[in-house]
Amino acid sequence: MNKKILAVTAIFACFSLTALFAQSSSTPPAPSSGSAVQAQAPAGNNGIKYVAAALAVGLACIGGGIAVGKIGAAAMGAMSENPDLSGKALPFVGLAEGICLWGFLVALLVIIM
Repeated sequence: MNKKILAVTAIFACFSLTALFAQSSSTPPAPSSGSAVQAQAPAGNNGIKYVAAALAVGLACIGGGIAVGKIGAAAMGAMSENPDLSGKALPFVGLAEGICLWGFLVALLVIIM
């Protein structure tokens, strides 16, 4: 169990560092010699929103995977005893998969806004 946690943490750290420094290499344009004032974007690191989006999708998919695993195992066990339950058990697996879609939607909104 500890090796799995260490591996997931190492992978997350690699992707986090990549996302944090993805936009930090851009330099602002040189000011012109004219009297007009140029509007500049506020100085800051926008890489944190990519980390937030990755967390939203990653945690939602991990939670959805755990839910599908447990619901799927219980559904297969119930269907092995009573095959008529297949129509009643499969929608619950679909509901558990919807958790991943909500995580993706949140990540998309984080990146866009």
